[in-house]
Amino acid sequence: MAAGNHSTVSEFILAGLTEQPELQLPLFLLFLGIYAVTVVGNLGMITLIGLSSHLHTPMYYFLSNLSFIDFCQSSVITPKMLVSFVTEKNIISYPECMTQLYFFLIFAVSECYMLAAMAYDRYVAVCSPLLCSVIMSHQVCFSLILGVYIIGLVCAFAHAGCMFRIHFCNIDVISHYFCDLLPLLKLSCSSTYVNKLLILCVGTLNIFVPSLIILSSYSFITASILRIHSTEGRSKAFSTCSSHMLAVLLFFGSAAFTYLQPSSVTFMNQGKVSSVFYTIVVPMLNPLIYCMRNKDVNVALKKMLKGRIL
Repeated sequence: MAAGNHSTVSEFILAGLTEQPELQLPLFLLFLGIYAVTVVGNLGMITLIGLSSHLHTPMYYFLSNLSFIDFCQSSVITPKMLVSFVTEKNIISYPECMTQLYFFLIFAVSECYMLAAMAYDRYVAVCSPLLCSVIMSHQVCFSLILGVYIIGLVCAFAHAGCMFRIHFCNIDVISHYFCDLLPLLKLSCSSTYVNKLLILCVGTLNIFVPSLIILSSYSFITASILRIHSTEGRSKAFSTCSSHMLAVLLFFGSAAFTYLQPSSVTFMNQGKVSSVFYTIVVPMLNPLIYCMRNKDVNVALKKMLKGRIL
């Protein structure tokens, strides 16, 4: 790295959510509880689907992978965040910071496309129920899941690769609770034009392409449901999709607010809140949403609690 205006930064300090001492312990306990629920909920969902033979369908295959993504994303962010509440300086080394950024991006992007794949599965289930087992075969499901993770890996590699090209100033305090793209770029002493352009292009692509798939799927689903004459049939079809629709709104709404807001808007104040929502709160809510609003999952959970899973 060139000498003079640039310096080699070996570590950063994560500012965390708040600097108010009276809030440190309450927030630590709050987010510790959220993380515990997230771990138990998502690992429990994966275990439940794996052990329940009647849940071995494409819908729950995707849900199991969504739970895996949520568990990993929360585990990448939350433990380091908790440290900031109990230490005076939450120090993270440069390699650790880049590693956290890389894995966060993998799972954040993967969740976007996993939700899109789940919407397509719901479209097939509602609009072509007789051909569902043929269209959503094990090979197709595996290919979709593999594609989701490949996209996540490629996007994360592109962002992380561009991050290595910039230089950081002596100011090494990241005004955030984890190593995210925008807070890191604010510390740069070199041009970040390429990085910001990549964030805009890739971020727009990763939000609008899955959103388009989801909206298209649900447009066909809604049209198909409206053609059902019985009230019971309509109610059953809507209940099949309602959990997924809620998960989509929570994740994409908070993510879009964080990364697609105008540059004139101050990121650090509002961005932290929306980031907390989609990195920490949504991974906790997803298994609860699917558990509470899904009859099959409830039945399987009751069997597991009674020790009667086959």
